[in-house]
Amino acid sequence: MILLQTQKIARHFGAEVLFDDVTLEIKDNARVGLVGRNGAGKSTLLHIISGREEPDAGRVNKKKDLTLGFLDQHTGLESNKTIWEEMLAIFEPVIKVEKEMREIEYQMSSPDLLADKEYYQDLLKKYDSLQETFKQLNGYGYESEIRSVLHGFRFYESDFSTSVSQLSGGQKTRLALARLLLEKKDLLVLDEPTNHLDIETLSWLEKYLQNYTGALLIVSHDRYFLDKVINEVYEVSNRKVQHFTGNYSNYLKLKAELIQKMWKEYEKQQKEIEKTEDFINRNLVRASTTKRAQSRRKMLDKMDRIDKPQGDEKSAHFSFYTERESGGVVLQTEDLAIGYDHPLANHIDIDIRKTDAIALVGPNGVGKTTLLKTIVGQLPKLTGKIQLGTKVDLGYYDQEQSLLHSNKTVLNELWDEHPSVPEQSIRTLLGSFLFSGDDVEKSITSLSGGEKARVALAKLAMEKNNFLILDEPTNHLDIDSKEVLENALIDFEGTLLFVSHDRYFINRMATKVIEISTDGLTLYLGDYDYYLQKKEELEELARLKTEEETQENPAKEDFNLPKDQGLNRAQQKIRQREIRRLNRSIEELEERMQQSEVQLEAIQSKLNDPAIYDQPDEAVALSEQHDNLQAEQETLLEEWENLNLELETYEKD
Repeated sequence: MILLQTQKIARHFGAEVLFDDVTLEIKDNARVGLVGRNGAGKSTLLHIISGREEPDAGRVNKKKDLTLGFLDQHTGLESNKTIWEEMLAIFEPVIKVEKEMREIEYQMSSPDLLADKEYYQDLLKKYDSLQETFKQLNGYGYESEIRSVLHGFRFYESDFSTSVSQLSGGQKTRLALARLLLEKKDLLVLDEPTNHLDIETLSWLEKYLQNYTGALLIVSHDRYFLDKVINEVYEVSNRKVQHFTGNYSNYLKLKAELIQKMWKEYEKQQKEIEKTEDFINRNLVRASTTKRAQSRRKMLDKMDRIDKPQGDEKSAHFSFYTERESGGVVLQTEDLAIGYDHPLANHIDIDIRKTDAIALVGPNGVGKTTLLKTIVGQLPKLTGKIQLGTKVDLGYYDQEQSLLHSNKTVLNELWDEHPSVPEQSIRTLLGSFLFSGDDVEKSITSLSGGEKARVALAKLAMEKNNFLILDEPTNHLDIDSKEVLENALIDFEGTLLFVSHDRYFINRMATKVIEISTDGLTLYLGDYDYYLQKKEELEELARLKTEEETQENPAKEDFNLPKDQGLNRAQQKIRQREIRRLNRSIEELEERMQQSEVQLEAIQSKLNDPAIYDQPDEAVALSEQHDNLQAEQETLLEEWENLNLELETYEKD
């Protein structure tokens, strides 16, 4: 059943067309993602669909009695009630039914009522009807449902009595979304619902929306979230809206295939046009062929010409270069404690090596940004040591953009820090970040969040550091800009340490994931998906172990069973999979150690030759290679020892 359909709707701003001839439909239980660049008109289209704005042309048709919930990315819940009172207000109908039931129960408890059997029977029928309605309205579970949703958004019992008016902007937005979910509308229209959510809350929301009974229309820059939730995409681009089936990754694949097809059709037509024009030019002046040439000209005039694909959208294109190579060891911390008046996290031991790309994850408030600011020296450490390696040039991207100067123009923001660089070179660089012409004369304070992010990235690109520390670098960027940033960082030859809630970004960038908690760090040797898989396996093992320990009257002989026999099937599979993974990892490390050893011997042989010192530059380069390989050997040996210890643990179980 179609819940909502647009018919050729348009939005104009004077002579400028934001979008035109937009037709889309949303069916019952649909999972629709709306994607496009910043400024393409996604939020405007959502406002029209939800009835908050009228289109300049066309119309929006809705199913009769359709209930629609809308979450604006810039609006939070405003109320003088407490959090619990605000959520309870959603269930006024069921609370009213419950009160009527209690009143009837009170009446029926009166001994005098038994004398009037007819009235008693009427009350009993009414009570049965109310009880059935109460069940249908989830009367026995609505308070539990409220708690479940509030917990999902990190509001706990200790928060329930807090007034909504006392919450932060981000908390109010989360609460507005919580309320929408509890209202169970037929169609939810969500504009950037993932803003202000940490990774754990995002994961919870994904699972909740996957099981949501109504339809969803979502705008989000979180590609991982879109992949998990949606199964069709409408793309707003070039003032038009185009439909694609599948999740976000499938949309990318289909779009690439479509663009390739469009280019083929365009090039084929261009060849046909060129061939026809050549025939006309050669034959128009000849009396014997002029009629044929004129006929071809008419055909050419009537031809429906194909526009050049992607003709009017510009993409940023930039790179991060390094001035020099760092040493093998980039950063080490020892028993570091971070925080303000009191520690947020203790016992932080980090060992970052050259070319590592490390994602720092953990819940909001645990100290991720605080750790980055402590490393770069913006905050003092509480205890412990921080040691940068040799030849490390550190660059920092601040998610709050506090390093930008609000009183400067875009051009001067970069030029003042690099006065020896010619103005044209600065302008060229800014052009690659989509600041051209008069854009470079804009003041920083007048820029949007996405524009400020691009200025900060441009500043970082000019510094040519070999160690980049990035705090939420994809915030405020549209999907296209995120992909450009990812490609630039993938090509970056230095070292990365970054905090991000963008799991798609983490998956593309990270070679290691570090999870921070109040008690220190846990290292995972892989991308975000590996981190999730490993965490689930460890949690499952811990759960199974707890179940075994709490079983009544455990049989003593179970502890003497051969390996695997005392484990259930799930435990055996997890254990065997881990043993295979560890053995593969150990073999790979041993192979890398062998290759490194061969390289070391070759370099050492060259350094033992006295003639090499007649070429001092080459001798220095060889010495640096030798030091880097030795550092790599130490890292590989440490990883090899850790993996063997872990393997021994599994084999002993």
